Amino acid sequence: QVRLVESGGGSVPAGGSLRLSCVASGYSVSNNIAWFRQTPGKAREGVVGCFAGGSLATYADTVKGRFTVSHDRANNTLSLEMNSLKPEDTGTYYCAAGFEGGSVLDSLKYKYWGQGTQVTVSS
Repeated sequence: QVRLVESGGGSVPAGGSLRLSCVASGYSVSNNIAWFRQTPGKAREGVVGCFAGGSLATYADTVKGRFTVSHDRANNTLSLEMNSLKPEDTGTYYCAAGFEGGSVLDSLKYKYWGQGTQVTVSS
């Protein structure tokens, strides 16, 4: 069974940094895998999606240049380094796997989801 466990969320001031981790089991992080986030009242938003064996990634325009995804294949872990955080980055961050084709930033294309980790950025 596929299991995705996110961690690393917390509360930070604007301009700060945070590193999230997604430990996967029953699924290789070298396969298509992504980070999404959701704020109450808004649709789930693709943050970054990885493809081509994890060698390529597509970032949302809102996080491009500030967030960086990385793969620790030895530990089957996907990380998200978030820098220059803004209050609008606040939300629950989810790791998603089981890509079924299409855009890697489309939440409807993923079958498996973690429980999420909360990120709060204060002003």
